[in-house]
Amino acid sequence: MKKQKNKFDKYFLLSWRKIWIIVVGGFVSILLHNLFYAIFGLEEAIFFILVIFVLPIYVLIVLIYSLVKLIRRKLK
Repeated sequence: MKKQKNKFDKYFLLSWRKIWIIVVGGFVSILLHNLFYAIFGLEEAIFFILVIFVLPIYVLIVLIYSLVKLIRRKLK
C-alpha cells in the first residue's frame, strides 16, 4: 500500500526550488517597493511587509518543519 503524503509536505518541506523562490521573491519585492516609490512617490507597504515579515517567518517555519520531519524519520 502506498503511503499517503501529508499535504503540509508540499508547502513546508525545504527544497532548492523553494529556496530560489524565496530569494528571487524577496529581491523582486524589494525592487517593486523601491520602484513604486520612485515612480509614484508613495510608500507602498505590501512589498515591504512581504520582505520584512512574511518571507522570514515562512523560512523559519520551513526550517523547523523540515528539521522535525528529518528527526522523526531518523528515529523510526
